[in-house]
Amino acid sequence: MQVLSIAHDWLIHTFKFIAGLIVLAIFVLITLDVLLPLVGIQPWDGTLGVVEYGLLWFTILAAPWLARIKGHVFIDAVAVMLPPAVKKVTAKIAYLVAITGSLMLAYYSWLLLVESYVDENIDERSIELMLWWIYAPMPICFALVAIEFIRYLIGIDDMYGSRTDVKEGM
Repeated sequence: MQVLSIAHDWLIHTFKFIAGLIVLAIFVLITLDVLLPLVGIQPWDGTLGVVEYGLLWFTILAAPWLARIKGHVFIDAVAVMLPPAVKKVTAKIAYLVAITGSLMLAYYSWLLLVESYVDENIDERSIELMLWWIYAPMPICFALVAIEFIRYLIGIDDMYGSRTDVKEGM
């Protein structure tokens, strides 16, 4: 079981690192796209497409890590006013909803991935890319998000407990 936990942690942190690299690449591409015309050089036509893919990918890849460090967006204004017993029940309901939603997204993104791979669909923007590449990280990352909420559900951690300092999660 400890091997699975280590592999799970490694995968989440690897995806976080890749997401950071994607953000850096987006920054460089946009900067070059703006600055190159100033010196008379035609920028790459594929910048917009790559940036669009990058925005999707870094969001998906960072999601499990954000769920782990409680960096995702949620409103706890009502929860802080509830008695502890009621808060615990509502938290369990919230975890079940998040798990269900994440697993549904993992399932349907898996179906889209398989269908686009089998049909050899191509996404045509400023660059052509096999459509399954766009869907590739989605089933894995949504499943990892579900696992994070399962951790909350079974009591390994608590979403409404003290929030993890983002610096510690990095």
